[in-house]
Amino acid sequence: MPPHQVLPMDILIISTNRHAFPAPVIPLGACMVADAAERAGHTVRLLDLMFVQDPLWEVEREVTVRKPDVIGLSVRNIDNNDIQQPAFFIRKLIPLMDTLRRLSDAPLVLGGAAVAVMPKEMMRHTNASYAVLGDGETLFPRLLGSIGDKETLKRIPGIAWRRGGKPVVTPPAAPSSSGACPCPDFRRWIDVDTYLSQLSTIPLQTKLGCHFKCVYCTYRKIEGEHYRLFAPGSVVEAVRKLAASGLRDIEFVDNVFNSPPGHAMAITEKLAGTHHGARLQSLELNPLYTDDALLTAMEHAGFSGIGITVESASDTVLSGLGKGFDAGDVHRAARIVRKHALPCVWIFMIGGPGETRATIRETLRFAESCVRSSDIVFFTIGIRIYPETELAEIARRQGLLSLPPEEMLEPVFYFSPGVEFSWAVNEIRQYAAHHMNCINSDSLRLPFLPVIHRWGYRCGIRPPLWRYTRFIRRGLRALGVDA
Repeated sequence: MPPHQVLPMDILIISTNRHAFPAPVIPLGACMVADAAERAGHTVRLLDLMFVQDPLWEVEREVTVRKPDVIGLSVRNIDNNDIQQPAFFIRKLIPLMDTLRRLSDAPLVLGGAAVAVMPKEMMRHTNASYAVLGDGETLFPRLLGSIGDKETLKRIPGIAWRRGGKPVVTPPAAPSSSGACPCPDFRRWIDVDTYLSQLSTIPLQTKLGCHFKCVYCTYRKIEGEHYRLFAPGSVVEAVRKLAASGLRDIEFVDNVFNSPPGHAMAITEKLAGTHHGARLQSLELNPLYTDDALLTAMEHAGFSGIGITVESASDTVLSGLGKGFDAGDVHRAARIVRKHALPCVWIFMIGGPGETRATIRETLRFAESCVRSSDIVFFTIGIRIYPETELAEIARRQGLLSLPPEEMLEPVFYFSPGVEFSWAVNEIRQYAAHHMNCINSDSLRLPFLPVIHRWGYRCGIRPPLWRYTRFIRRGLRALGVDA
């Protein structure tokens, strides 16, 4: 056998995410990795736990019947990023890992965004055999050919493995060149129709990487700080292909869709010149690059909604968050949005460095006076602190954080010492009570949200659901529900 030939293996990939709020998220990464492993000659099965009634029973049945050679686990989030009602998802991963260890001697390989954020901690907590930290569709097939060969493992960038029982992480790979937009065969791997009935969107990326320096963010660690742009023509072809297969509600899930602005404009202009039949959205527009030309192109391209992530309308807080834009940019973006018909959701995060009662009121004044009443404002409170971020250093300097990095897997949050937490929570709740176009964290925890999704889908409503926030809230209030 040639030295680099890998014997075909039976691979089981488990998508572990079961968090369905505000809507279930289609596992793009797991589907891409499954596609890649199959192209490499392996027999692959993807087990998606999102909608199963008894995850451990499903896993036990699958492992007992298939007896896989390698088991991959895709882990999307460490926790729910909710300071008021935190949920530590990794705690629920432990029984799953224990079940797999009991049933099989197959190597257990972690992957997904959560793993890239804290790889050694994830390895220690779960007792996994290996972890993939970079692009799983590239690294996972390489890892499969090197399992058990520590000399070869050392040469694979962006993975973690065990030496003497302790996790060892190899340096990340150099950024790859730009290429074609990856678009997996979603129907091949998951029950797409059940996702669609919950008003989920089909995720698509136009690039990887992020060059912004927000103090709290982990995207640069996950994808790198240099852009890897996918060819605009290949993005358009992916949209056309998905829509032709009946998957029409597509969301661009880039960290920031309109940066670099020329790339976003090239994609939207090409989409505008194509009869693709898709309904498009992106909830990650940066106000710095939001202009008339882009929004006009997005309207012509078939966008049904956009989101602008501003976090605050206060210069003090925007500077403290390291956003790279100021309140003037936020107000300018609002004036531009008003000139267009695109529905827009404005996304804010209360409690960043420098936040005070005055800065919160400044943000609320912006939301009330500058955001159209037909558009939506969404407020979250508090910021999850991750190791090796500037926010972690800020929290330490302010005496708010004493845990060592290796003990920060379980969620710990930042909230500005310049304002009382209870006051901020009450202020946002009071604002929401008097503004029907407002969503806060309480809204995302409504237990009957999946029922609203299903009924909306049956009534012909299609994403984004947030466009109907005012009507949903008024209807719930008429039924006596405090929402």
